[in-house]
Amino acid sequence: MNFGRVAAAAVVAWIVSLPVGFVINNFLLAGVHAANQAAMRPQAALTTKLPFGFVFLLLGFFAFAYMYAKGYEGGSGVGEGLRFGLCAGFLITGFGIVWQYVMYPITGSMATALMIDSIAEATLYGAIVGAIYKPAARVVRQPATV
Repeated sequence: MNFGRVAAAAVVAWIVSLPVGFVINNFLLAGVHAANQAAMRPQAALTTKLPFGFVFLLLGFFAFAYMYAKGYEGGSGVGEGLRFGLCAGFLITGFGIVWQYVMYPITGSMATALMIDSIAEATLYGAIVGAIYKPAARVVRQPATV
């Protein structure tokens, strides 16, 4: 495994996720968030917690890139990344987003928007990780000649 490329892929995907998340949450999903305001933190409280979220998002991207590298099968990096990201998006949705809908007073439209967003973003980040990650070069040992 090429740990340098895992780290590079994680950091680049994390950097891309910051403006993507900003646009999605502040513009595309603004109406959905407003309709569910009772279930959400006030903006000032949310803002103070963002650094905590960003740190754990970065840690999540390291895990994401590491899992991609462990499962890399040698095909097209972007193609494998798209498939991996799609699977990760469904994993996030099944283990997290659906349960947020079950546990917290959010609307079905917000749950649906979060599911679609999670799958789409994970697929995008999978493609990024796949484009950046390259396995370490294998050392081929030649038999000793006498």
